[in-house]
Amino acid sequence: MRAAVIVFPGSNCDRDMAVALKAAGADVSMVWHKDAALPDGLDLVAIPGGFSFGDYLRCGAIAAQSPICQAVVAHVERGGYALGVCNGFQVLTETGLLPGALMRNAGLKFICKTVGLRVQTSDSAFTEGYNAGDVVNYPVAHHDGNYTADDATLEALKAEDRIAFTYEANPNGSVNDIAGILSQNRRVLGMMPHPERAVDAGHGGTDGQALFRGLLGQLTSA
Repeated sequence: MRAAVIVFPGSNCDRDMAVALKAAGADVSMVWHKDAALPDGLDLVAIPGGFSFGDYLRCGAIAAQSPICQAVVAHVERGGYALGVCNGFQVLTETGLLPGALMRNAGLKFICKTVGLRVQTSDSAFTEGYNAGDVVNYPVAHHDGNYTADDATLEALKAEDRIAFTYEANPNGSVNDIAGILSQNRRVLGMMPHPERAVDAGHGGTDGQALFRGLLGQLTSA
């Protein structure tokens, strides 16, 4: 699997994402936000967590206007895979690749802790390493992780089995406890919790390994 990790001013989880992908066996390139094109032959584009452009205006809004995001949209439109974590999830909603928006946490405070997540579907390249109903532990670290969407969008996400993860104990007020969602073609995943921070036992847990290994296996065999 060939993957690219996009780097914006203010990204701080880009290296973590690259390390997690490489540990799963991926060939990883780091791509600067001002680049107008992605490397050839990519299977996956990962947009990491952090505070792109200092979270000015709206989280992810400025990053979504970067030249590279046009290439990311084109990559997805031709059937490529994309993973957005935390700030990356915010960027994906700002580009329109995923529906809804990430608002300020209901408690109006930055949250940094490990949380329990329930896997809602195993029917995606990102979640096939789990069973639906599994509970996994990933860290969260965000101030604007409160997912919201209109009723029609929420009904579609549920009806189309596109809710990937929900919180066991909702830390931020997200509607329906949503922690991560899939695109209509199931090739784009956006989530607030950090699977790339849960791949090394020395860092507190390895529940994120199955996401990256499953993704690698699916894209390698595709």
